[in-house]
Amino acid sequence: MLETIKQTAAWIKGATNDFTPEVGIILGTGLGDFGDKIEAAYVLEYKEIPGFPVSTVEGHKGRMIFGTIEGRKVVAMQGRFHYYEGYKMTEVTFPVRVMKLLGIEYLFVSNASGGINTSFRTGDLMIITDHINLMPNPLIGPNLAELGPRFPDMHNCYDKDLIAKATAIAEREGIKLQYGVYVGGTGPTFETQAEYRYFKAIGGDTAGMSTVPEVIVARHMGIPCFGVSVITNCGLSDEIGDHEDVQRQGKKAAVRMETLFKSMIKELK
Repeated sequence: MLETIKQTAAWIKGATNDFTPEVGIILGTGLGDFGDKIEAAYVLEYKEIPGFPVSTVEGHKGRMIFGTIEGRKVVAMQGRFHYYEGYKMTEVTFPVRVMKLLGIEYLFVSNASGGINTSFRTGDLMIITDHINLMPNPLIGPNLAELGPRFPDMHNCYDKDLIAKATAIAEREGIKLQYGVYVGGTGPTFETQAEYRYFKAIGGDTAGMSTVPEVIVARHMGIPCFGVSVITNCGLSDEIGDHEDVQRQGKKAAVRMETLFKSMIKELK
């Protein structure tokens, strides 16, 4: 696996003339339009990249964009990979490994999720302060010691300094933020109300089907992470969830997320 990661990173470096991004960004369902705001230098389709999976979910465009935001070099994934698509966890998290070798120093992740906290409303942005993993851990199996330790610590896996920076920017820009714990499940079914009640009982504020494996692997490699969930429905209500509405709600919230991400990237040290 490590050799494949290195080979893919080397291929991308060749295809992008050794472009070295500072920030990796993973865009979730309905949030891919943020990638169009990047001043793109190179765009690579996943299907072109050796070793890369291909996104199969509507709302995930399936390409990497290399360019600049506020003068900082970034790489954005328009579309991610999910365990429920049938991929192994090593495949789901493969792009994060590759982005590390390309040079990223920070990882920004976003997702669409169902609200558990009854104070949340559809369209809210929630800063992820912690997560609960209900998926197979992506670090199961032989440890890639060259990339990280056998038993990585997950305390503060969502960087407190980045959360503080987001809070200050939101106050300045008049963006309402929520804060809470993201519960990561396998999907692909939307959760039952009993499952939402269980997630609430164990400390969850929102639930989704992504993000957690990527953050675990990023922290294994020592990358500071920042995560945002767009609340696309309220799981403890009688709302009926569907993928089309998730995409619509994601697009509505994308403008506020774009402002937050752009300002944060500009102000990174």
